[in-house]
Amino acid sequence: MKQTIFYIGLIVLCLASCNNSQPEQNKKETMANSIHFESGHSDVNGIKMYYEIHGQGQPLVLIHGGGSTITTSFGKILPMLAEDYKVIAVELQAHGHTSDRNSPESFEQDADDVVTLLKNLKIEKASFFGFSNGGNTAMQIANRHPEIVQKLILASTFYKREGFPPGFFEGFPHATLGVMPQPLKDAYLKINPDTIGLLTMFTKDKERMQYFTDWKDEVLSSIKAPTLIINGDRDVILSEHSVAMSKLIKGSRLMILPATHGSYIGTAESSSADNETILMTVGIIKKFLNEK
Repeated sequence: MKQTIFYIGLIVLCLASCNNSQPEQNKKETMANSIHFESGHSDVNGIKMYYEIHGQGQPLVLIHGGGSTITTSFGKILPMLAEDYKVIAVELQAHGHTSDRNSPESFEQDADDVVTLLKNLKIEKASFFGFSNGGNTAMQIANRHPEIVQKLILASTFYKREGFPPGFFEGFPHATLGVMPQPLKDAYLKINPDTIGLLTMFTKDKERMQYFTDWKDEVLSSIKAPTLIINGDRDVILSEHSVAMSKLIKGSRLMILPATHGSYIGTAESSSADNETILMTVGIIKKFLNEK
């Protein structure tokens, strides 16, 4: 299958020229220093859920990937998004600053947790940007709570096991904490110097993936919000799976980048991130969010 490469060269050139302009750079640094910020915990369905709010404008919710935190998934792009939007970044059950509950993780529960948090924050409608497992949570938000969704960005995510390369799931039963990327372990322990908590999070993340059962096509076809699907051509998610998702979500847009899993947004665990691709990705995301 031919892979779709979606470039907007003008955005890259404009952003690059802005970076080469010293007065403009000083202006951006001043603006970054003045961007609104707050953080806290909220009582959400039996856990204390951590959130951060950056910037002002239309609400945009960031949902991190498995084993991750706000910073490891979105640290590179969050400041750029906060220049134009009210970014609400969350940490899910057992991740980062958020407490655990005595039950397994599920994408459905995560979706309900995020929506409850937004209700606590008096936010009636928002756009959602989910990376990796966070994309699964974002899809469940759109499926279970469509009234709250303005737009949807699904990055490197899936809805069926066939979305991964053959043999992907074979190692899960024997996977140990040692296979977890070191930057993710370091980020968790920096927040919580608790190796038991780290192992608990890893085990719950692993079991959710190990026992994942395919979703019905109707979960995706039920999504009515404008949707942008992003994937890398060397991603852990197969490009043809992203194409299939784009066909199920009516009117969705698809962007497949020359990138690995998360490198196009500069996640902490990605080794091949480059600034030009990150800037281009953010530019396209902003263009998508700003379209009427």
